[in-house]
Amino acid sequence: MLTTVGQFGATTDKAANLEAAAALIGQAAARGSQLVVLPENAMYSNPDPEADITPHTEHIDGPFATAISTLASQHGIAVVAGMTETPPTGADRPSNAVLAVDRKGDPLGVYRKVHLYDAFGYRESDRVQAHAPSPLLFDLEGVTFGVMTCYDLRFPEMARFLVDAGATALVVPAAWVVGPAKEDHWTTLVRARAIENTAYVLACGQTGPVCTGQSLIVDPMGHVAASGGEAPGVASADIDQARVAAVRARNPSLANRRFRVVFGPEQPVL
Repeated sequence: MLTTVGQFGATTDKAANLEAAAALIGQAAARGSQLVVLPENAMYSNPDPEADITPHTEHIDGPFATAISTLASQHGIAVVAGMTETPPTGADRPSNAVLAVDRKGDPLGVYRKVHLYDAFGYRESDRVQAHAPSPLLFDLEGVTFGVMTCYDLRFPEMARFLVDAGATALVVPAAWVVGPAKEDHWTTLVRARAIENTAYVLACGQTGPVCTGQSLIVDPMGHVAASGGEAPGVASADIDQARVAAVRARNPSLANRRFRVVFGPEQPVL
């Protein structure tokens, strides 16, 4: 199946963000893609760590999510996109969420970010709620996709958690902030997650000036099948479940391992 990562730099202008997302979805569909992955915070993005983002959040069935579902249905393509979800009653912080819809616009599920970006001088947890691990998996054309977000990429157990749940392709919407060595970290970690899990990785980041761009699709051997570079736009590559099976037969590292990733009530919940 043909898949696409569609990158752009989201801002505080929701209308402009949705317009950019719509254009990328249209471009991906025109290529014949069956899935397009958009960045983290595609709905609204404010890099100011002091800014109150709560007034700009939306419910998971709100205007942005509804528009994404409509676009998916219009273009006949599954869509994964990041948004900031309104906190439930009694909660003081919103969730960094990723929604997934199928080609009919029907929901495939929602992932809420586990590892918040409290690193490199930034504290995402000051304004976003962390969530306990709960795998979002969905199937398209015989491929099982597992979803995580941005900073989750730095935690190999997160990817393994999804692979243990059945994922053969990992989807990573991101807003990977620029900085010394950050672009190298991004590409290295994406390839590492693919190699160690013998799985595809579809990693889509926001573009500059705040973020690095460089969205990419990596195959189970760590080969970069498509790269988006620095500018807004799309990059596409075929993924094939048979390729996963062939790589896992040649490199049975998952079968040979001696450890498992386990999350249960006996462990601390974030």
